[in-house]
Amino acid sequence: MLSQKTIDIIKSTVPVLEVKGTEITKVFYKNLFTNHPELLNVFNHTNQQQGRQQTALANTVLAAAQNIDKLATIIPVVKQIAQKHRSLQVKPEHYPIVGQHLLGAIKEVLGDAATDEILGAWAEAYGVIAQVFIDIEKEMYEEASSQEGGWSEFKEFKVIEKVEESDVITSFYLVPKDGSSVPTFLPGQYITVRSQIPGEEYLSNRQYSLSDASGKNHFRISVKREAEENQPLGKFSNYLHNQVNVGDTLEITAPAGEFTLNTEIDSDVVFLSGGVGITPLISMAKSIASIQPNRQVSFISASRNGKLQAFENELNQLKEQLTNYDLSFVYENPSEEDLQNNNFKKQGYIDAEWLNKNVKSDNADYYVCGPVPFLKAIITSLKGLGIKDRQIHFEFFGPAMNLDTEPKSPVQQG
Repeated sequence: MLSQKTIDIIKSTVPVLEVKGTEITKVFYKNLFTNHPELLNVFNHTNQQQGRQQTALANTVLAAAQNIDKLATIIPVVKQIAQKHRSLQVKPEHYPIVGQHLLGAIKEVLGDAATDEILGAWAEAYGVIAQVFIDIEKEMYEEASSQEGGWSEFKEFKVIEKVEESDVITSFYLVPKDGSSVPTFLPGQYITVRSQIPGEEYLSNRQYSLSDASGKNHFRISVKREAEENQPLGKFSNYLHNQVNVGDTLEITAPAGEFTLNTEIDSDVVFLSGGVGITPLISMAKSIASIQPNRQVSFISASRNGKLQAFENELNQLKEQLTNYDLSFVYENPSEEDLQNNNFKKQGYIDAEWLNKNVKSDNADYYVCGPVPFLKAIITSLKGLGIKDRQIHFEFFGPAMNLDTEPKSPVQQG
């Protein structure tokens, strides 16, 4: 337990963190990787170079300061982050290193304003918060390794099939190289994939949603090829597209993630995907088809056009398994072929008016996944229609960003 004095000191730093938080985390990561370059084998290089990880950490530190007297209220956020940590193999021995460099960054950015009293309070608070993460992650490591077919660290999987799902998305089917069984997972979860890209000094890690239902003898991930091949955003995904083939080996960690389908209820469910955000949602839809075929399901998939639409056949095949199923494709710029085939229900963007007319259900659970602008637009529309926060479930690809700012216009990504 923290003393009241420590709590008061931490809370007094909230205004500074609101202004200087991202500056502190930028300094933190720079110094961390300068002094411990081996950690570049653990962290996602793309999120670092885009600044997303720095912003996410700044938000986390601020939330911890704001809730330092009631840390239990942020346990759901802690669990979400801990899932990513377990998937990336963050271990207890990493936390003292992180704490040292976080305090150093606070001192470097704030200068004389970071008094010994403030640094001492943050050191004490960090110790408590770190222990919460360590304890939760210990349980997650044990759970991952103790399940049938489970394991705790990285394990070699072999690519047994590589399938083009659209002009930009390719699926990779993976089985354990040692011939062991594939564990079950919750629909919506992801795995971390690790490999050494030729010419790169450090290992690269990326997290990809599992895009098939659980219970198969394989894992499936479906990866989008990025336009900028040599830029950080596209480097690993394009490496998979261009250089990883059937018979090759990748290292992965056991499935993780909190963005999962609730199969303990039978309420209506609405899936809203933008571009490659379809991957966890099709896993959920196929899972419902297997275990809850009478559940009312609406699936809305947004892409730029039909050539970029993945899993069209699989989504249509669900009509044969689900009793109450409605499928809608929304194309921003349909091709001539799309217009001739009339294989989509709306041209342009998903908006509140269309949602209200086509899929609004006061009792439904809404699962949303896609690029950040897509998430902002959809969630803003749903809330504008009176859908409660508890009914809206969404997933970021990468570190969680802030959705509080309402977008000026809806955007989706193929």
